[in-house]
Amino acid sequence: MQNKIYGYARISRPQQSIERQERNILKYYPDAFILKEAFTGTKMSRPQWNKLVRAIKSGDTIVFDSVSRMSRTAEDGVKTYFKLYEKGVNLVFLKEHYIDTAVYAENLKDKIELTGSDEDEIFRGLNNYFRKLAERQIRIAFDQAEKEVTDLRQRTREGIETARLNGKQIGGIKGRKLTTKKSIDAKKTILKYSCHFNGDLNNKAVIKLAGITPNSFYKYVRELQDGSSQ
Repeated sequence: MQNKIYGYARISRPQQSIERQERNILKYYPDAFILKEAFTGTKMSRPQWNKLVRAIKSGDTIVFDSVSRMSRTAEDGVKTYFKLYEKGVNLVFLKEHYIDTAVYAENLKDKIELTGSDEDEIFRGLNNYFRKLAERQIRIAFDQAEKEVTDLRQRTREGIETARLNGKQIGGIKGRKLTTKKSIDAKKTILKYSCHFNGDLNNKAVIKLAGITPNSFYKYVRELQDGSSQ
């Protein structure tokens, strides 16, 4: 029986676009069966993900656009990674190939052959070190995915606090939000070009392109992700 290839694409909010992830997966795995959903990455109990985990078998492959699409929580991500690896599932991360299960499996092999001499104890220690280093790389990748969420939330809070201290009105009057043409145009630019949504540009490039401050950028990203702005 032929092993199956699945692609898993996830966005946090329905207002976001999932097309870029699908496009990236199908570029390298045109026969992949794509499962997609709008659900927070800070929880592993997600409808389509649960469906995929139930269906997956040893020898099958799951392809992700990036490690953050699998999990935004380091502890859950690492635990799930090794659980699937031990089940015989191949995991591929297009933006972090260095933690693909194929790479991890290769790093588990002894890098230094034993010679039957007194130096073998040293060689065993070095081989074990390489294995630990491979596992550490996986943990670092998931730690970074979690840190991105934490940092974005922190920057958003700081931006709001800065605006308050500068005497700016937060949240509009009597529940009405003040909207300017500049903010509308900036959000259109973010949606089109930012790697958080439909584009491939990093934060710095989008901030420059939109002609806004970093605080405004992170504020608009948060609003777009929350669906609180058109």
